[in-house]
Amino acid sequence: MAYFDAASAAPLHPVARQALLAALDDGWADPARLYREGRKARMLLDAAREAAAEAVGCRADELVFTPSGTRAVHTGVAGALAGRRRVGRHLIVSAVEHSSVLHSAEAFEAEGGSVTQVPVHRTGAVSPSGYAAALRTDTALAVLQSANHEVGTAQPVAEVAEVCRAVGVPLLVDAAQSLGWGPVEGGWSLLAASAHKWGGPSGVGLLVVRKGVRFAAQGPADERESGRAPGFENIPAVVAAVASLRAVRAEAAQESVRLRELTERIRARVPRLVPDVEVVGDPEHRLPGIVTFSCLYVDGETLLHELDREGFAVSSGSSCTSSTLTPSHVLKAMGVLSEGNVRVSLPLGTAEEDVERFLAVLPGVVAGVRDKLGAPAAAAPAAAEPAALVVDALGKRCPIPVIELAKVFPGVPVGGTVRVLSDDEAARLDIPAWCEMRGQEYVGEEPADGGTAYLVRRLG
Repeated sequence: MAYFDAASAAPLHPVARQALLAALDDGWADPARLYREGRKARMLLDAAREAAAEAVGCRADELVFTPSGTRAVHTGVAGALAGRRRVGRHLIVSAVEHSSVLHSAEAFEAEGGSVTQVPVHRTGAVSPSGYAAALRTDTALAVLQSANHEVGTAQPVAEVAEVCRAVGVPLLVDAAQSLGWGPVEGGWSLLAASAHKWGGPSGVGLLVVRKGVRFAAQGPADERESGRAPGFENIPAVVAAVASLRAVRAEAAQESVRLRELTERIRARVPRLVPDVEVVGDPEHRLPGIVTFSCLYVDGETLLHELDREGFAVSSGSSCTSSTLTPSHVLKAMGVLSEGNVRVSLPLGTAEEDVERFLAVLPGVVAGVRDKLGAPAAAAPAAAEPAALVVDALGKRCPIPVIELAKVFPGVPVGGTVRVLSDDEAARLDIPAWCEMRGQEYVGEEPADGGTAYLVRRLG
């Protein structure tokens, strides 16, 4: 099996495994105790904290270990908002943040706070001016990921941090995807990360709160981890997490060049090998190992299953892989195609031959899925259809509405209009994306019985 889903969880690094086994023997005691075994555990924990702080670029007393990256985000957001409650009850996030950030924002809103989502460009990147425009006198906190988890786009963290610092607003950075590649640049105030993203064990997160940032930990008080992560520290896992972070950092310079070349190979060749594909994300400012593309007329869940049968583990932001049939909020915010979405995220050490085999297998897999769904051929001949058409796709899920649109479109004369009826939320994203890929005009939408009517005009 070629594992191409490192953005979800990287395989456990060999150094992490070694450190974990060693720490199980020496790090099991309570580090708060003064007897020998307690002192040994404390030494391991302190050494791990020092090493992690060096990797992050902060002071050791600014960093605590949490039970997960999600917990680090939730604790960081809640604590910073509570610490600056007198300033105001306004939070800024980007529209493409990880769900842990958006869930924190939802909880804050439910408690009476206000939230502004900053939109992104089609590449998935925010503009620093977008954050500048969102800042208010009552803004307590801004949040921005260092790089996107679904499409790999790197965010202008340093520039946004400068915008926030100029008006005294702290910026929390979710560095889960990027910390293994290097420290986050810029004057950020808080940082959260997750060990399983860089080859450490799951169940370990980092939370950094810079000195001078007002912070009020929420929940019952606890004496451990500066009161910010209550409970007994999992010292063996912490030691393994930091050991793996140091190990991947040592390999980062060489591996980033190699993985970037492999993902560029996928970005360049997939559109040539497979018709009707949109490669998404910023082509230059991106993480080395992530490449994401969407295939027209493809059921994302079926595509992932077929690739699994061929020996490839990939993931998807397609609504077709979700029981709710709701498109990925990241792809939706970017305004790109969501159906048939595939994210390839290569772990350290990915073999070139595995990438070549993936490129060899993919065209046949996509063609097979399209054939099962009755999708139109890439160069379908014109059919005799009336100039004004109604495509009734009510009750049909992605990618069927777009497939039905594509089937009738060759017979529509220039200037003719197709009215697609659909009750699937994914159509609101995928039909305009199809129009952009095809160079046709998306006229807009209007209410219809049982759903929504999407109007498409043929330009040529």
